[in-house]
Order: sequence, then C-alpha cells, then structure tokens
Amino acid sequence: MIRLAVANQKGGVGKTTTAINLATALAATGWKTLLIDLDPQGNASTGLGIGQSERTWSSYHLLTGECALDEAIVPSRVPLLDVITSTQDLSGAEIELIDFEDRAHRLGSALDQAPKGRWDICLIDCPPSLGLLTVNAMVAAHSLLVPLQCEFFALEGLSQLLQTVERIRGRFNQGLSIMGVALTMYDRRNRLTEQVSDDVRACLGNVVFDTVIPRNVRLSEAPSHGVPALLYDYRCSGSEAYMQLARELIGRLPQQEIAA
Repeated sequence: MIRLAVANQKGGVGKTTTAINLATALAATGWKTLLIDLDPQGNASTGLGIGQSERTWSSYHLLTGECALDEAIVPSRVPLLDVITSTQDLSGAEIELIDFEDRAHRLGSALDQAPKGRWDICLIDCPPSLGLLTVNAMVAAHSLLVPLQCEFFALEGLSQLLQTVERIRGRFNQGLSIMGVALTMYDRRNRLTEQVSDDVRACLGNVVFDTVIPRNVRLSEAPSHGVPALLYDYRCSGSEAYMQLARELIGRLPQQEIAA
C-alpha cells in the first residue's frame, strides 16, 4: 500500500479539500483508497458525510492502541474509498502519546497490519501543525504531498516544512520523499498569484505539479453537503483540476508500486 501524507503546517491552504477530492478521484479511477483523518477538527470526515454517531472508533483510538485497524474503518459513500475518522479526542493525543516509547511510530505500526491487497493507496490528512500527529504521518508515509496556497508567505512556511522533513529523514524515516507540491487557491486574475507560482517553480522546479487548483466556490460549498466536490459538481473547474492532479500523481508513482 502506497502511503501519502498531505501536509503543511500552515492552516487554510487546502489540505483537507485536497485530501478529500484527491482520494475521491483516485477511487474513481479504480484505486482502492484509504483516507485517514488525522486532524482533530475532523473536517475530512465531515466533508465525506460521516457524522459523529458513525465515529465509534477513530484515528485517536488507533494511535492509542484501543482498536485495531479494521475496527476503525468506516466505508464512505464513494465506492472504493474507506475512511478512518477523527474526533475531538485526537486533540489530546499528542500529550497522551508522550508516554509511549514508540510514540512517533504508532500510525506506521497500525498501518503495517493492513491486509495485503486491501488498499492500493493511503492518504493521510494532517493537522495544520508540525506536532506529534504530523510526525506520525511523516514516519508512516512513503511520500508527502504539500498543498501550497498562492500567497506571500507560502515559501517561508514551505521552508519550515522542508526542515522538518530533513529531521524526520535523519531520525525516523530515511526513505521519506516529497511526491510533489500542489498550488492551491490559484487565481489567474491576481498578479500576486502568478508571482508566487513563478517563485515556487523557480525554487523547486519539477517538484511542483503542473496542475493548479483554482479558487472555486463549488469546492467551498461541497463540504456543507457532506460530499466531495467531485460528487457535488463534477463539471466545475475545481473538480476537473483534482481529477487532473490525480492523473499527474499516478504518473509520478514508481512503476513497481503501481504494479503492486
């Protein structure tokens, strides 16, 4: 199972929107997909229409060892897409995990128990911080996908994230790579957007995906209806962009992993 963490310590950059719609797009192309909501706000769970009453077991219980991986799975209304939900209990997990010797490896150890062939790919929606929850996601993941809002402080926040990635590589996960940076909230009418895009591409080169995610009101409306934008309005520019991003992502995956 390919493990991909969707991470950026800045809030409001489109992490959850990217995780939900990219997972939906991958499932729509036939990939058996697992989405893990690792944000205490639980927006990925809500955005897929999973109510609080359905969250008997969550990523919190998985991290603390109170439930097994299979027990935490909730099928979504999207075929081939399963979810491990989040609850507010997760906000206290960072303190509770300090007592565990393997606190940085809790998520990875749980995912190691996944039956072979159950899922092709796992996406982990990280919280907007670089705390222990995000560290768990980075240690468990093979690669990172970084949503980056086209704004003035984008590169500064990205540099902090890259420093954290280097620390994770040095201490816990030598094979961790950055699959790509996805530019979000892209507004072609805004000159600053074009300038930030040019700066990011000049700095990171081919690491930046060709596909950009536009500012789109349908992307913002969809979560209130409990469905991904691809189900809410598959013809809108945001949905089309996420389908294109999914195709580009698949093209970047190592061929041996695709075959698996």
